[in-house]
Amino acid sequence: MGDTPSPDNGPVSAAGVGIPRAPSAGLSRWLPGFWVLRNYKRSWLARDVTAGLVLTSLLVPAGMGYAEASGLPAITGLYATVVPLIAYALFGPSRIMVLGPDSALAALIATTTLGMSGGSPQRAVALASMLAILTGVFFIAAGLARAGFVTQLLSKPVRVGYMNGIALTVVVTQLPKLFGFSVKAVNVFDGMVDFVRGVHQGRAVLAALAIGGACLALILLLRAVVPKIPGILIAVFLATIAVEWLHLGGRIGVVGAVPRGMPLPALPAVTLADVGQLVGAALGIALVSFADTSVISRTFAGRGGYRVDPNQELIGLGIANLAAGFFQGFPISSSSSRTPVAESAGSRTQVTGVVGALAITLLLVAAPGLLRNLPTTALAAVVIAAALRIFDFKELSIFYRVRRSDLALSVVGFLGVAALGVIPGIALAVAVSLLDFVRRAWRPHDAILGRAAGVKGYHDVTRYPHARQVPGLVIFRWDAPLFFANADTFRERVVDVVDEATTRVLWVVIAAEPITDVDSTAAEMIHELDAELAARGVELAFAELKDPVKDRLHRYGLAVKIGREYFFPTIGVAVKAFLERNGVEWVDWEESDGG
Repeated sequence: MGDTPSPDNGPVSAAGVGIPRAPSAGLSRWLPGFWVLRNYKRSWLARDVTAGLVLTSLLVPAGMGYAEASGLPAITGLYATVVPLIAYALFGPSRIMVLGPDSALAALIATTTLGMSGGSPQRAVALASMLAILTGVFFIAAGLARAGFVTQLLSKPVRVGYMNGIALTVVVTQLPKLFGFSVKAVNVFDGMVDFVRGVHQGRAVLAALAIGGACLALILLLRAVVPKIPGILIAVFLATIAVEWLHLGGRIGVVGAVPRGMPLPALPAVTLADVGQLVGAALGIALVSFADTSVISRTFAGRGGYRVDPNQELIGLGIANLAAGFFQGFPISSSSSRTPVAESAGSRTQVTGVVGALAITLLLVAAPGLLRNLPTTALAAVVIAAALRIFDFKELSIFYRVRRSDLALSVVGFLGVAALGVIPGIALAVAVSLLDFVRRAWRPHDAILGRAAGVKGYHDVTRYPHARQVPGLVIFRWDAPLFFANADTFRERVVDVVDEATTRVLWVVIAAEPITDVDSTAAEMIHELDAELAARGVELAFAELKDPVKDRLHRYGLAVKIGREYFFPTIGVAVKAFLERNGVEWVDWEESDGG
């Protein structure tokens, strides 16, 4: 397809560049980046290199800022950027997605490592590196087990809520650094208390606040007015110049001298007891990371017109996290801010990330001194600006207008993170999502169906008040699977419908198309319900059962118990059988209209 511009004259997405779909087997199945390189066109290189260099201007300050936010030395943010970008370029399925340190994970990493490190930076780095390795192992295991469905554990309202909670946690824990001092708190309430106490005690440094506040204002202003200008790079550059020009290196916190080059790969120096304590946090980080990455990956793949295998996405994320862990990095994820930058800069393939990684490596090898006077208050401004983009008030307003229960779930997720901390908050979010599913399935919508004039089929009589019901027949629809949590509710509703009928009921036909499953508890309930209705002189029948559900009922022995003649393919067939067997006279609307 060559380099034909897109209709809007913007950058052509990766899928529009003529790369054939990677095979689903063989080496290219496990190395999507290798497949892209085999089909790479020389004409794409200029775009990928340009996009990679533009991306570097964000990767350096963002990576160092998120490392600071994670309670780690700033240089580890670059280590957690370089090798993971190269690893994902080979093993990751998304062609332009950018991985690296992320603000959404900063609070989780800090929560876990600060309490275990005892204030030692070296131990904090070792713990964070092992956390990345464990996260990578979980990712790879989940990918090999084809567990790409795990993101379904978090409903959108709960996900919005906990992301808002994480954003608030990041902002609150970075405020002291913006003011020139530090605290150990890693949750919202402790962070606010310590921040207010620090300001009250006079720990704030006016010069740090001036530089950090100016950086934050500049980043937000350029983002709103001229979003294509790299506001983060400009703010960090000016802040570094200000520190050097005003000789503030001894008055405010700066990054200081950083090691030249990249570290050699090594296993983090932690104990087995440490590993045991890190496992739960790694699971939480993996869930959050993949939830974000799957959304970003699907979004950009959709724009490009190609597909992304969620299980290969897990493997790519896993290997990238393993790489970060072995090179003194920490858990990483996709970036919802840097990926669009790569796309808008013309990125075509994974080569963009490789160029960014090589540029950072060149910086560390040839000119590490450029980072010496970078003020930590500027890095705090970078992280706060990124965290502000995580807040999603638009979705909250939609929840409020459309479904108040979703708003309540979102608030619960938010408060869980804010009050309990990030890791417990995520566990609460998952639990709330599952409980919400059970709640909806526990008391689902049900309906009594009747025949409405001018409308084919049988419909809810509450929606069609003038709908006619066949004398002696109740058609009852249950809009959920039948399982242990709602079996008794189903039974009670059917019995109540029979008892509340104004005429004697002879048959109850379950309109079962929405019933996608019946577990053993529900099967036992149906057996008892059939006996209870039979004692009242009422026959129980089913219509429109899906074949897998019908097969399951047969295996439970219900076909013999109820009678195979009481299982009908459609409601219409069930109605005709009822009329014939009971001698009931009924004139259908369609028949009366000549239809």
